[in-house]
Amino acid sequence: MNEITVQDLHARGDVPLIDVRETHEFAAGHVPGAVNIPLSEIGDRLEELPAESFDVICELGGRSGRVVEALTARGYEATNVAGGTSAWRNAGYDVEA
Repeated sequence: MNEITVQDLHARGDVPLIDVRETHEFAAGHVPGAVNIPLSEIGDRLEELPAESFDVICELGGRSGRVVEALTARGYEATNVAGGTSAWRNAGYDVEA
């Protein structure tokens, strides 16, 4: 599975970011520019995924890792963000609500 750190994510702001946390988690704070497509809805919202390469994030990296594995098997170019939004916050990066 392709994986990057939050430092890599912060440095490469031009890649679409999909946040697969549930809506209430996303609303409580997310990486700026992230688009929320909850894990519970992603199967019904595949048409909303970017056509180009994109990154996937959750809170700790587990859910997003499973999503990346499933999407990669379907031909998407998806990369997991290791440590998730929690690591992003711990690195001192801003979140938006």
